[in-house]
Amino acid sequence: MRARVLSTTIPFVLLLVAAVGFPPPSGQDGPDFERYFRDKTMRVYYYHTGDATQEIISLERVVSDGPWAGSRRRLLDDVEYGKYLFEVFDLEGDELVYSRGFASLYGEWETTAEARSMQRTYHETLRFPWPLKPVRIVLKKRDNQNVFRAIAEIEVDPAARGVNPADPPGLGEVWTLIENGPPGEKVDIVLLGEGYTQEELPKFHGDAQRLLDELFAVEPFRSRKSDFNVRAIDLPAAESGVSRPHAGVYRRNPVGAQYSIFDSERYLLTYDNRTLRDVLSAVPYEFMAILVNEKQYGGGGIYGSQMATAVDSDFSDYVFVHEFGHHFAGLGDEYYTSDVAYETGGESHPEPWEPNITALHDPGSLKWGDLVEAGTPIPTPWGKTEYEEHARRIRERRGELIERQATEAEFDALFHEQRELESELLSSMEYYGRVGAFEGAAYEPRGLYRPEIDCKMFSRNKVGFCRVCQRAINRVIDLYVGK
Repeated sequence: MRARVLSTTIPFVLLLVAAVGFPPPSGQDGPDFERYFRDKTMRVYYYHTGDATQEIISLERVVSDGPWAGSRRRLLDDVEYGKYLFEVFDLEGDELVYSRGFASLYGEWETTAEARSMQRTYHETLRFPWPLKPVRIVLKKRDNQNVFRAIAEIEVDPAARGVNPADPPGLGEVWTLIENGPPGEKVDIVLLGEGYTQEELPKFHGDAQRLLDELFAVEPFRSRKSDFNVRAIDLPAAESGVSRPHAGVYRRNPVGAQYSIFDSERYLLTYDNRTLRDVLSAVPYEFMAILVNEKQYGGGGIYGSQMATAVDSDFSDYVFVHEFGHHFAGLGDEYYTSDVAYETGGESHPEPWEPNITALHDPGSLKWGDLVEAGTPIPTPWGKTEYEEHARRIRERRGELIERQATEAEFDALFHEQRELESELLSSMEYYGRVGAFEGAAYEPRGLYRPEIDCKMFSRNKVGFCRVCQRAINRVIDLYVGK
């Protein structure tokens, strides 16, 4: 049921809708690309406004985003990771022709304390093949039971005067790191340098290659490298580096990447979605990474939306791969002893949508239960008390460094010590290297569980992705290469 028409004076229509579901098409493998779409990408901009109790979706504009880079066979998202899901319906036949899950800055912000006291607006984007005829876009959000419910509906006529079909002008200079085939048959990644001056662009090229090599050194990226194309964009900045508000340092960079996202000192992303998308439209892509020319430890990653990492910290290689795990496959943070911007400490937890986190409401139906070896207890015991005491001491020492505004080298030295101690501690535990359900995950010491004792999503230790995370990554690769 449509509750309220927000705009009927322009050729596209935005409506709020009740929490209803729409069934997928039946009796077929999937929509025929040629029947519903042309070889072009539609970019729908909207504003996401609200607070902890309400949210409003407001259409801004619809533009071309260049040629379509995605699969022409896997148009429907059977992975369905993400806090949000958007579905595109052919308006005439009411047939579901495209869908993708995603997460967003707004979706993270609404879980912070600030969302209880004020409203904010975030700019967001939906990208999908350019429809031949009018379509209805249904935006859904997970409820407390983890079920997608519709929160807004947008109708778009691609032939309307308010829809701009002109291809975007290329910004920056594009170059290629990996080329394995046509974009529609591969996963396409774009790397964007931020905070590099014209003279520093050779450094960006070296940083991009180094971090990419780190990504393809871990499974399953290593064994599936042939499924990827990777391109990069040179977009020089007037000044080296980016804004670090906690340090009183400010810049006006091309896409506005900065530290202190949600006032968390090392959280590094951009609020400027419009400019980011305009720049990225110079290349075919499904996933992206902003490489930030800074030494301060930092990064961030949001599923299907954006990610960033500082390139010159001692742990930049780790941060890049970890944050790419968030952005690429919706992997949740498995650590729980560090300070975060989100509110934690709830008495009970709904089942998380992230593929590597569970609330274990029913141990007999563990969502990765098929990977658990016979004889492994669920929940799985581990040296949790000993680990937490170690983490408490590290946190106290880190607090002392923050208090006296220590150098980045001192923080890195502490992190190196932490990694050495944790690697030895965790690897000595009985169920190390086995899949189970280990309590302590997603910033919560109790009530949430991770698949293995250690993983790229849990620690800075020199380990890869656990088997559950690897499977999630493989599912996303398959979604885009059509296997």
